[in-house]
Amino acid sequence: MPEKVPAAVTADPVSAEPAQDPAARRHALRVLALSSLGAFVVFLDTTIVNVAFEAIGRGFHVTADHLAWVLNVYSLVFAAVLIPAGRLADRYGRKRVFLIGIIGFAVTSALCGLAPDTGALIAGRALQAAFAALVTPTSLALLLPEFPPAQRPVAIGTWGSMSAAAAALGPTLGALLTQYASWRWVFLVNVPICAVIAAFGLRLLRESRDRHSRGLPDLIGVLLVAAIPAALSLGIIEGPRWGWSDPRVIGALTLAALLLPAFVLRDRSAAQPVIDFALFRVRQFRLVNAATMVFATAFYGTLLSNIIFLQTVWHYSVLRAALATTPSPLVVTAIARTAGRLSRTHGARKILTAGAVCWTAGLTLSAAFVGVSPHWATHWLPAALLTGLGIGLTLPVQSAAAVQGLPPARFGLGSAINASLRQLGAVLGISLFVAVLGTPSAATAVASFHRVWWLFAALGLAGGLLLWAPPLYPRRQELS
Repeated sequence: MPEKVPAAVTADPVSAEPAQDPAARRHALRVLALSSLGAFVVFLDTTIVNVAFEAIGRGFHVTADHLAWVLNVYSLVFAAVLIPAGRLADRYGRKRVFLIGIIGFAVTSALCGLAPDTGALIAGRALQAAFAALVTPTSLALLLPEFPPAQRPVAIGTWGSMSAAAAALGPTLGALLTQYASWRWVFLVNVPICAVIAAFGLRLLRESRDRHSRGLPDLIGVLLVAAIPAALSLGIIEGPRWGWSDPRVIGALTLAALLLPAFVLRDRSAAQPVIDFALFRVRQFRLVNAATMVFATAFYGTLLSNIIFLQTVWHYSVLRAALATTPSPLVVTAIARTAGRLSRTHGARKILTAGAVCWTAGLTLSAAFVGVSPHWATHWLPAALLTGLGIGLTLPVQSAAAVQGLPPARFGLGSAINASLRQLGAVLGISLFVAVLGTPSAATAVASFHRVWWLFAALGLAGGLLLWAPPLYPRRQELS
């Protein structure tokens, strides 16, 4: 039995139940496919740039700590805009905001692909992320009314598995484009995909609004959501280069620490808060979101570290490095939907814990056995298969489990918060990778990567153990 949801969370029920005749069923499946493709293309850009990291750096003659902002600015803006984007869609129409997001994402992807320098690329990535954030909550909100309540968890799981598959497949697709075209095509490839989505979306999607939606989210709260991880990332990324005692590093970390309680106080008093803290009274929502951010930190940091290790230590080409990492996303794609079914049968906590254990075992193998000599089949592959299994058992299950205890009217907002925390985890993961790796010499590179893998192995395990935290309120039911 799910725990009782607070009254503040259960407001605004879904107004219409979908028909279940064959025609409605076919239409619902088409909407699911289109919505999932929309989520796929925007989550693809969280990782597709990873494999082009070295190529972009060589092209613009910039260092890794500067180039990290090409990755981090996307996740920062994406995370900050996700939640207010859901509110915008509720008020002005989910179909309208979805299509604006898709078209804007195509235009800004083209701007990134044509960027003349890193400044323009970082600015383009920020704009690209803002439009991507319009797509994510609306893509979910558009498909939910198409399915009866009993089928919504399956629809959410499918949508979530596409997002997970996109993040895992990004490096492989990015490598193919970088190797046979140019790194600029990791952005330009979005244009035709978005054009197809927009063309079908105009005809297929139905407009819907929340009649009770009033006002827009607090602007100061939105800015704080972006400023806190930005200040934290600045301190973590620049700490090794500037020195941890440098006033700029201390100031950035202190600012992040001070802004967090300021955001909580502001959000609780705002007329239109960015985050509805009533949702966090639901134990499952609270625990899964905490686990999501911790695991995402390990996941995104590891994706980037693996690609760079293969290119810099084993001296693989861009394409060979991507192909070497392909077994992991293949396992993710194969296991994602099965993981969703297992979580409904055996409980989300057990499946997520199993995923954390597989992830940690895989990175432990990497840290213990992968060395300077390239032994892909015997050393790299077993670790990659285990981490792929861990990802497949974790990311899609987290997406569904985060909203499982919420009423349908809060699925969109709950999913936006979950996706936002995942992006904040991406920022922290990339920042920690840059900080822990540093600028090693050829002689110390392997040891530096081992430290990175040990760190992310521990974080992945912590994401699973968080789900077993003792309840703050013993009378409330624990996560299944």
